[in-house]
Amino acid sequence: MKKGKDRAVSNGASNLEYVNSRVSGLRTAPAGAKQVPPADPLPAGIILETRKLCKTFTNGGMQQHVIKNMDLQIREGDFTIIMGRSGSGKSTLLYALSGMDRPTIGDIFFGEENLSHMSNDSLALMRRENCGFVFQSMYLLDHMNVLDNVLTSGLLPKNKEPRVPRTGFRAYKKQTAERAAALLGSLGLSEQDWKKYPDQLSGGEKQRAAIARALINSPKILFADEPTGALNSSASEQVLDAFTQLNGKGQSIITVTHDLKTALRGNRILYMKDGSICGELELDPYRRAGDPARQSRLQQFLGEMGW
Repeated sequence: MKKGKDRAVSNGASNLEYVNSRVSGLRTAPAGAKQVPPADPLPAGIILETRKLCKTFTNGGMQQHVIKNMDLQIREGDFTIIMGRSGSGKSTLLYALSGMDRPTIGDIFFGEENLSHMSNDSLALMRRENCGFVFQSMYLLDHMNVLDNVLTSGLLPKNKEPRVPRTGFRAYKKQTAERAAALLGSLGLSEQDWKKYPDQLSGGEKQRAAIARALINSPKILFADEPTGALNSSASEQVLDAFTQLNGKGQSIITVTHDLKTALRGNRILYMKDGSICGELELDPYRRAGDPARQSRLQQFLGEMGW
């Protein structure tokens, strides 16, 4: 078992002082900001990296430092789990890593791009091309059936891609529909399910449809925020099995969760406390349910972290 911090996780010795000294008067990058590449390439096997990342919210003149001076590396192919008590900064970190929210200060490197310096439009294209999202609430469009919900994301234009591909939109739509069908089938949704509307599906079926939608553009990272939080135990197992199968095929996944069963599926557990990562646990890739040794190691780690 690997406890505490390693080379991939580092927090400044005086986070609060560091943030307070730099946060006053800062502004996010303007809409037309020029993209700035990293000073040096990311290390081999690292898909995402933060450097001195800080996020501060201001309300009524009071500042709340939610992420404090965080250095973090995410390895390609890992199933990374972010845990911690409510208010520790888990979801805020997830949204910053995915480009859905901007840090107050600090840098986020995704490949050769510095997300902190990208314009809003560039960030939107980056997310569309590289990121998939699964939330506790599925956010399926009620007026579309399952297949069309997935196709809607798949047919959006990508970065540097013409709105109507050279092969013609009809052929492109057919290719995308075939990919959507394959994804839905791999997630255990039948052709009969594809024609259903969201209100005709169970919670587990809705979430698996949402996973297919998140995967339609072949994202480099799949981000998930409490993906089983609104599901019963049976539906949760179906969704977790889908995540495990995807990760087994090399899909990088970052998941925020309070759930022990979800955490057991990961191979890297990061524990957050007061805006910093205070510990890490490395596990072997998940193989089977009911592994008492795996569960014992995780519970011991979480106990040491004060969970």
